[in-house]
Amino acid sequence: MATNPDGNRHTLGDTAARKLATTTKTVPQYQTITPRWLVRLLQWVPTEAGTYRVNRVNPKQAIEVSSNVKDEEALSRTYADYEATPREFTLSQISTVLNINTRVSDLFGSPHDQTREQLRLAIEAIKEKQETELLQNADFGLLNQVPKAQRIPTRKGAPTPNDLDALIAKVWKEPAFFLAHPAAIEAFGRECSERGFLPPTMMLFGSPFLTWRGLPLVPTDKIPMSGKGGSKSSILLMRIGDKKQGVVGLYQPNLPGEHSAGLSVRFMGVNNNGIASYLISLYCSSAVLTDDAIGMLENVDVGHFHDE
Repeated sequence: MATNPDGNRHTLGDTAARKLATTTKTVPQYQTITPRWLVRLLQWVPTEAGTYRVNRVNPKQAIEVSSNVKDEEALSRTYADYEATPREFTLSQISTVLNINTRVSDLFGSPHDQTREQLRLAIEAIKEKQETELLQNADFGLLNQVPKAQRIPTRKGAPTPNDLDALIAKVWKEPAFFLAHPAAIEAFGRECSERGFLPPTMMLFGSPFLTWRGLPLVPTDKIPMSGKGGSKSSILLMRIGDKKQGVVGLYQPNLPGEHSAGLSVRFMGVNNNGIASYLISLYCSSAVLTDDAIGMLENVDVGHFHDE
């Protein structure tokens, strides 16, 4: 602290003055929160009783039609057959029980409500897990629903414009967007720069996205990185919506204590130790309605740099 030459203080010091000052405090920051673009871009279909059945026309039974009919030529007779065992998707539950000491919430609830902030952070964690499940779940994760015929490798490792064009050829019926790890998008940008051009950008939800052939490259950190040093990844391309026979998200509507679509928050009471408990549950799944609604570029090398 500063003193006069005679060693005597003549004013109130900073440390003592702060005892009467009000500190501006933020709400708790949570670095792992992401924009969760996939959740925003999917069409979400309400799923009664927690089960969604995808009925398809039997591919072995062609629907016959007539053309160039003249005079009294007989018309073809046909019918649409269905798969005998259609796939069903059951909603997955993501849950946690949040405990809050009522003494803490009573005494330390200003300027930020402790209960509200605890619930907010727990809900954010559950929603992050939701996007992870939508991509990685062994049963309904989109990375695991891509048919073998819709998977293609990169030509030389790094993701090039030619590779993305090949992926578009797999999902050519009204594709909506690419989905890739930020490192894969960075690698694609490097390949474009090496070829002397920059991919255009577009605005979605107030944020800029790189595009290719008019389709946005949407980033997510929920697509795993593999290989030595985490240098390999994948890029998805998908068509969206049930009207387009695309990819849809599934949720349970009208939950007790519904907080948002498919998410409920229910107060469980206070125990003898003064601990208040809240059950937070989210029910979701995803479905690919037809095989050509999704495609994957595999073995994407994100570690190749041209100046090395």
